[in-house]
Amino acid sequence: MTGNGRRRPLSTFSLLRATAVFGSACLLAGCGVLPGATGGSGEPLTVMTWAPDSTRATNMPGMPAMGQAYARWINARGGINGRELRVLTCNEGNEPMAAAACARRAVQEGAVAVVGSYSQNSRAFMPPLEAAGIPYIGGYGLTDDEFKSPVSYPVNGGQAALLAGNGIQLADACDRVSLVRPDTLTGADLPQIINTGLAQANHRTAVDIPAADDAGEYTEEARLARARAGEKGGCVTAALGEYTANFFDSFRRLPSDGRDVKVSSVLGSVDQPLIDRTGGVNGPFEGAYLTGWYPDAGDPRWEPMKQVLREHAFADNRIDPADTGVQTTWIAYTVLTAAVESLGDEEVTPGLIGRALDRGVQVDTGGLTPPLRWRYEDMLGTPSAPRSVNHDVTFQVVRKGRLVAQKEGFVDVGPTLRKAAAH
Repeated sequence: MTGNGRRRPLSTFSLLRATAVFGSACLLAGCGVLPGATGGSGEPLTVMTWAPDSTRATNMPGMPAMGQAYARWINARGGINGRELRVLTCNEGNEPMAAAACARRAVQEGAVAVVGSYSQNSRAFMPPLEAAGIPYIGGYGLTDDEFKSPVSYPVNGGQAALLAGNGIQLADACDRVSLVRPDTLTGADLPQIINTGLAQANHRTAVDIPAADDAGEYTEEARLARARAGEKGGCVTAALGEYTANFFDSFRRLPSDGRDVKVSSVLGSVDQPLIDRTGGVNGPFEGAYLTGWYPDAGDPRWEPMKQVLREHAFADNRIDPADTGVQTTWIAYTVLTAAVESLGDEEVTPGLIGRALDRGVQVDTGGLTPPLRWRYEDMLGTPSAPRSVNHDVTFQVVRKGRLVAQKEGFVDVGPTLRKAAAH
């Protein structure tokens, strides 16, 4: 009970833990609110989740589907503070115009937040959100704007955190490192970041190999990366986004030259679904070192999410609980719920959600991230990512076709990112 006699709402993860133990029995017994009921007299909360679908490039249909599954779960338990959660979805299409149209639709339909979404087109979608003051909670972490915009609340450290962590991870595993990265302005920053991570163990700098960020094959880059990694004990790491699979396919097809070279990448460029699609234990990623934002998919801390999917999305093959986008969306909706719960009986508006987060609502994600909070003093404050609040990463490795933890716990790469920014 609070001091004014009102019952304090359960946090999301308190509710999840209770559900994990008693959920099935309670549903069979008919206790609680029927699925689909709002459980209160408040107006529905409208949010949007967007991602590209059915395009020639990256597709992330699991992210909007995860948002819808979360809504079914939370609404079956009375909604958020008695308010039904209404999730709009939008196909961002990997196109700036489509991304901007999704943002304008969110404004027109009265969305109080955009949650757990994927887009490379922040310059198109962010201005409409900023003009309307709509929070962008838990974007995938693809663009600089997600770590700079005053309406953005990132839940991971983006690619910079992954590259810094990848340098630390490979420093102890490789004698030499070849980095294959996009030949773009953004890609030009990556060697400095990974080298700062490598320097933590007084490691030599990585060999920088720029490559097209949209090629169908990378035979020449693969040959050069392998040669520059040395005769033995070297590593080749690639961060080409969706085209990383094309690079490692070219790498695998190189004629054998007797070199013992390990491969590496970062989550977001490689994940469990890609490992599965490319042959699993017999594919190019067996034995690969990967740096991720979150614990590996087999970690028990993902069980609450998996239970929600079993109950409310068991037949939805768009949702893979091992997909980083699905995981990010789950965490983003956890943040949304905590922010709305903190408002109590107040009317929920975009401005009040943003204010609650700015003033220090602390979000417990059940150990999937450190506690998240977006006060000024919680932010990393580097020029490229001033709003980053989670700079922890995990070290993983592919064993028997599955991503598993190489090292227990999180590694804080915040100091590494600050050093990289200073150079």
